[in-house]
Amino acid sequence: MPLFAHYGVELWVPEIGGPIDPDNEAHELVMSVFGGMSKGERNRIKLRVRTAMTAHTLLEGRYLGGRPPYGYTLRDLGPHPNPAKAADGKRLKGLTPDQETAPIVRRIFAEFLTGIGLFAIAEGLTANHVPCPSAHDRARNPHRSGIAWSKSAVRVILTNPRYTGRQVWNKQRTDEVLLDVDDVAMGHTGVLRWNTRDKWVVSKEITHEPLIDDATFEQVQAILQRRGRGTGGQHVKQRTRNPYVFRGMIYCAACDRRMQGQYNHGDAYYRCRFPQEYALANQVPHPRNVYLREDALTDPLDTWLASAFTPHRIEQAITALADAQPLNLSPAPATAAQTIINECDAKLERYRAALDAGADPAVVTGWIAQTQTERARAEADLDANAGNRPRRMSRAEIRDLVTALGDIAAALRDADPADKAEIYRQLGLRLTYQPETQTVRASVDLSAHRGVMVCVRGGT
Repeated sequence: MPLFAHYGVELWVPEIGGPIDPDNEAHELVMSVFGGMSKGERNRIKLRVRTAMTAHTLLEGRYLGGRPPYGYTLRDLGPHPNPAKAADGKRLKGLTPDQETAPIVRRIFAEFLTGIGLFAIAEGLTANHVPCPSAHDRARNPHRSGIAWSKSAVRVILTNPRYTGRQVWNKQRTDEVLLDVDDVAMGHTGVLRWNTRDKWVVSKEITHEPLIDDATFEQVQAILQRRGRGTGGQHVKQRTRNPYVFRGMIYCAACDRRMQGQYNHGDAYYRCRFPQEYALANQVPHPRNVYLREDALTDPLDTWLASAFTPHRIEQAITALADAQPLNLSPAPATAAQTIINECDAKLERYRAALDAGADPAVVTGWIAQTQTERARAEADLDANAGNRPRRMSRAEIRDLVTALGDIAAALRDADPADKAEIYRQLGLRLTYQPETQTVRASVDLSAHRGVMVCVRGGT
């Protein structure tokens, strides 16, 4: 409605008998009432539809649409039980095992129960030239490459209860989220999200031919939950026990992916693991495992970074650091707080003059107390804004800070790993490891620094 009013578009409503007047309070009230009624009816329709679909799944095990899971295909079960839909030619559908993919599903469950992991199962299927789910049904998966099996595809198959012969519904839900939290008038958009397993609706009876029995499925779920990856278990993200100075900064040149941290025999390494079958299928010349030792990189990198502050480069580095600082602009909250403080000071002067002129002390004292309280609140706001705003350092202060650090390479070498990681992050450090030549390409940008320049934990 605000858009209609802005562009001068008339909106005619039968209940009003003509166009809506945006400036008419009665019209605005009528539209608010009709909007609330429409929203309530929409919610009631949604509730009735979801209740009916729950009953169809739970009691009848009816197939409610969507793509059939890998291992099944659709078959015709006759006319639709709803007479109106049957008159329109709609027919009831059901799941039946696919002769090509059903044995693959059974193989995945059998191999997993023998102790083979998801990764190894995916590699074995790719090595045996078994088409992955997206390659088997290219018509409905044009957005996927379909080159090789992934362990996520294997996990989805292992956690799908439809393979036990029961129908499942409500695995996903559609949430309406704001397009822009700062402009609610832009409206909402639907976002698909996964429901927890306790909210799934599973049919009581077996409705189609099962590919595995219930005991096998429950055994697989128990194994997955113990590993913290099952849909019924709560996987808790663990904090790393060991510090990694270059966390998220090292990339593998062969595949352009971030390398992962791993400790071996008490030393920090960075590893890029690329399955051999994926490499062959994607025609990527990538070793199965790429390792880079952290301490082999730390000293050369710190020496290289310290070279920016050598005598013939110190002026250029100081200029880059000085220019990268934010401008000393006074924010609006600080300006407003200072204005209130000035007004309170003027009021206090007038109140004191009134007391000297013989005004009622009881009344004037109340005014003074109220003004002093308001002034104290404004001072607190001003201090808070001053503490949150970084101060712009001069070139001389930056020079003194660099000089106080002394040997920067030694300061970096002796620094706490967490402090070093924060320095590298603020510098925008990116390391690219080339496994063939065993060389690392490093890049930073001093002018991109946007943090507050301070000495942390003893001048690092």
